[in-house]
Amino acid sequence: MAYRDLRDFIRKLEKEGELKRITAEVDPVLEITEITDRVTKAGGPALLFERPKGSKIPLLINMLGSERRLNLALEVEKLSDVADRINSYLALQSPQGLMDKLKMLPKLAEIGAFFPKTVKSGPCKEVIRKDHFSLHEFPVLKCWPQDGGRFITWPLVITKNPETGKRNVGLYRMQVEGDRETGMHWQTQKHGAEHFRRARAMNKEGKIEVAVAIGSDPVTCLAGALPIPPDLDEMMFAGFLRREPVEMVPCETLDLEVPANAEIVLEGTVDLNEFRTEGPFGDHTGFYSLEGEYPVFRAHCITQRKEPIYLTTIVGPPPQEDFFIGHAIERIFLPVMKLQYPEIADISMPAEGIFHNLMIISIRKSYPGHARKIMNAIWSLGQAMFTKVIVVVDHDVDVHNYREVVWKALCAIDPERDVQFTLGPVDTLDHAARTQDFGSKMGIDATRKWPTEGFSRPWPDEIKMDSAVKARIDQLWKSLGM
Repeated sequence: MAYRDLRDFIRKLEKEGELKRITAEVDPVLEITEITDRVTKAGGPALLFERPKGSKIPLLINMLGSERRLNLALEVEKLSDVADRINSYLALQSPQGLMDKLKMLPKLAEIGAFFPKTVKSGPCKEVIRKDHFSLHEFPVLKCWPQDGGRFITWPLVITKNPETGKRNVGLYRMQVEGDRETGMHWQTQKHGAEHFRRARAMNKEGKIEVAVAIGSDPVTCLAGALPIPPDLDEMMFAGFLRREPVEMVPCETLDLEVPANAEIVLEGTVDLNEFRTEGPFGDHTGFYSLEGEYPVFRAHCITQRKEPIYLTTIVGPPPQEDFFIGHAIERIFLPVMKLQYPEIADISMPAEGIFHNLMIISIRKSYPGHARKIMNAIWSLGQAMFTKVIVVVDHDVDVHNYREVVWKALCAIDPERDVQFTLGPVDTLDHAARTQDFGSKMGIDATRKWPTEGFSRPWPDEIKMDSAVKARIDQLWKSLGM
């Protein structure tokens, strides 16, 4: 059974020894960040601050800040179990005969069960306020000293494509700027920003409806981080991952739906012609992202539980909780990448690469220039287009063993021959780029070179001990007192 809501998952974490309740009063301004940063880097538990200073609402953080908690959230023994399940659906072939069709029926029925389910009401409607509310009631964090203010850091921001009506769910930070106003950090390449641009093209003087859900069951909370195509509903994919449909409830003032089990829902609009300075913000790069002009969100209504829990996260010098989420996404979506590019054996994105700075890929090389083909393919894939450096190695290199990668890559490259550069879109948060959103990327072909790639000498064999000798020494090892 999928977790019913955030509280259900909190109970599970507590039962598994993965939650620490903090009863002391702690300030959401910097102090909660400092505690969480230390706990995350030490491999510690999720934290439930029961008395955040200045608020009556408890705060949950570091909910998914370990691989074990992600496994608990996804209800699997290991992340590869989710990947295997995705693979089983991707492998479905068109049935040829009657028996094949009958065998497919259970799978097809299950696929249909993933779609979101609209319900009349839910826990998020226990309290409805259209007046007399303030965002300052919530324990919103100021994470780092030079941050421009307090930021809502785990909002599920829900919009509709104004042309097609299709829903998008994204995670976009929101700087609180008043009792009912926030910035809306829609980076240029994000789907929310595309909805905003299309709406402006249709009606510059209008507004776009926006709902913001805070706190839900853990898999639904992941929905906005999933790198899925814009026409695929994040809530449908969340239903697939949790094996039960996400129940959605209509908003009070908007033509949008939100997760019925949410702790807090902000209903509002973004004016299509109003921008305001947002930032700085201590970001996942480990540096502050700079100030910028972004749209303004105004809340017109809040619906919530009677005693809500505020879910939040921090980003900053890695590793943080977002690294573990990114690692899970990497593992879960590897089968999708392999389906499109079956020569890929494995991928790894080290924490120090902060997702988009370094990707290591192992491939089964089949022809000259194969590594370069894969580099260009990755730079054409959704959010992977931001990858600053791609290192391609042979399939027998363990991409998760960084000592092996560095050794074998450096022994395989002639820098002038094997490094290529290209220009294209880069992450808005990349402060090193020549201009915002545009810069260069580097690909390194660290595969063994073939004669057909201009390598005229035989490639040397890797040093390995004779297997018979290894077996004899294995038997002698203990007697040698080693």
